[in-house]
Amino acid sequence: FPSHDSERLSTGLSKLSEEDPTFRVNTDQDTGQTIISGMGELHLEIIVDRLKREFKVEVNQGAPQVAYREDISGSTEHREVYKKQTGGRGKFADILVKIGPQDNAEKKGLEFINSIKGGNIPREFIPSVEKGFKESMKNGVLAGFPLEAMKVELIDGSFHAVDSDSLSFELCAKMALS
Repeated sequence: FPSHDSERLSTGLSKLSEEDPTFRVNTDQDTGQTIISGMGELHLEIIVDRLKREFKVEVNQGAPQVAYREDISGSTEHREVYKKQTGGRGKFADILVKIGPQDNAEKKGLEFINSIKGGNIPREFIPSVEKGFKESMKNGVLAGFPLEAMKVELIDGSFHAVDSDSLSFELCAKMALS
């Protein structure tokens, strides 16, 4: 909507909901849609008609959109090696991770556990691995919908003194989830 249309829409919806206690309005946080509900289809058609006639607001109407999510149901161990040689300095990262659902079903986001022993991956690259997994959760691997929760344990890996850098480990983590 242009800004004047959204102002007219909110004004119209608030006036209509003041007049009619059976009419409710809310905004879906995931889709950004304004959801109206009332006593039935005819009731909502009248509301939409009044928005058009009295408040001069053109609205697109339809069924509410569904905000899909992806989820991980099982655990797996996976080794991902990212190697790229383009003359001169290359890129190298090697990680062994265990990926699965979080232990606490109520928690959201990424639960990242660093179990690296003996400096197989330098400490400064560990946050890049976590960042790679966090970023890849925004677009899941099945259909591109966000992943709500995931647990990743970084078990092992290796690096190259010259070719390894933070970006290599971040990209390696993104590839590992895929």
